[in-house]
Amino acid sequence: MAYLTIAQFCRVGPPGWSVSLAVLSRMTQRNLLLEEMTSPEVAAALAAGVTSVVIAVGAVEQHGPHLPLLVDAARGDRLAVEVAKLIGGALVAPTIRIGCSEHHMSFAGTLSLRRQTLEAICLDYTVSLARHGFRNVYFVPSHGGNFGPLADMLDDLRAAVAPDCTVHAYTNLIGFMGFWQEAVAAESPGLEGRVGGHADIAESSEMLCIRPDLVHEDRAEEGLVAHFDDALAERIFRDGFRSVTPNGILGDARGMSKAIGERCIRNAAEGIASDLMGS
Repeated sequence: MAYLTIAQFCRVGPPGWSVSLAVLSRMTQRNLLLEEMTSPEVAAALAAGVTSVVIAVGAVEQHGPHLPLLVDAARGDRLAVEVAKLIGGALVAPTIRIGCSEHHMSFAGTLSLRRQTLEAICLDYTVSLARHGFRNVYFVPSHGGNFGPLADMLDDLRAAVAPDCTVHAYTNLIGFMGFWQEAVAAESPGLEGRVGGHADIAESSEMLCIRPDLVHEDRAEEGLVAHFDDALAERIFRDGFRSVTPNGILGDARGMSKAIGERCIRNAAEGIASDLMGS
């Protein structure tokens, strides 16, 4: 069976032309990014049954002395694509690149949205996509500060587009941490204790896979090494990141590798996709 791009699909059949799931899967592997498609290509994909869309919700904020501010936005770009591939029949909308980062504002360069601003953006994304015919909208946070706001706004997002469109969101921050810990333990046994949740061995390793040109490995160091739980999260969101880690790292960034990074990305995507498809 021939490999078709979306553009080729637009030329081989009229609107509503049905293709097998095998062809549809191959067609969407080439380019899942909504913003890189033409409007006719999007219309053709919708007509062919590509009616799900994944949206990463990232951040631009400090990530210690060794990583750039764009970490969560760049990770969101990659994570959304991986989740969309696993869900199937899904495109990827542009990442929401700024999130709720008030707890990082004591570090220079951090940008933050108010919770109501983020909700307004997510609402407008959802309504726009639903109006075009998308039937499942999946929000995937790539920044810890967005998990809670997404959980709080989910009912309102769903109400805005019901009954024709369903909105899903992954909102288990502690569960996400488990994906990273399992990945590091599998790839580099003994180093899983360096997973802390922010600018640590896991996140730094992911950036070696995504934007290695922006990773300063020689500046990697230890931050607060502690078990990440609800109590620690509450303290961070209440008192700010600097109150628990002066260098902005939770965990230890040393020992990062591309192998760990790819395993972390894969583990997180699989766990998130499984959760979203079951919701």
